[in-house]
Amino acid sequence: MAKEVVKKIKLQIEAGKATPAPPVGTVLGPAGINLGEFCTKFNEATRDKMGDVVPCEITIYDDRSFEFVLKTAPAAFLLKKAAKINKGSKKGANEIVATISKKDLKAIAEEKMPDLNAYDVESAMKQIEGTARNMGIAIEGVNDAELAEQAKEAAEEEKEQAKRDAELAELEAEAKEMAEASSVEVPTHDDEEAEKEEN
Repeated sequence: MAKEVVKKIKLQIEAGKATPAPPVGTVLGPAGINLGEFCTKFNEATRDKMGDVVPCEITIYDDRSFEFVLKTAPAAFLLKKAAKINKGSKKGANEIVATISKKDLKAIAEEKMPDLNAYDVESAMKQIEGTARNMGIAIEGVNDAELAEQAKEAAEEEKEQAKRDAELAELEAEAKEMAEASSVEVPTHDDEEAEKEEN
């Protein structure tokens, strides 16, 4: 009789560094599988990818046995590695934080091919290029000139916006001063009554 799948769990673990401690233990512990066995098998399978983050899909069966499939490292991770940066741009394509070569792009696309919805390397490259653009990573000879122009325009727009904000703040300050200067005390009805009584 075929074993019944109880659940599937997806994890991203650094290659060769799985331990029963969190986060692995926290996620897999409640599933009741042998953590030590999983870590040993995972580390064996990923030894050649040391330094990479490896997504892994674990299938757990009703008898607490398991099997796992290794996926390719996330595109963002591979792009950061190729560009030698720790994080992408906060402003997306409006700020270039690094540039990679077309050769790097092709290598990443080829590595990601099994997990991408792409029929050929060209379309895989287009997908990776989109991820790179959103991270502020330009590709030499592909979109670096276009992104540099876009980043320049964004920087100018930012400068203009800062100028407009400063002018607005100045106007608001002036309006506040004028309002304070013109807030002369106007006698109320009660004050007039009190004055009459005094006379």
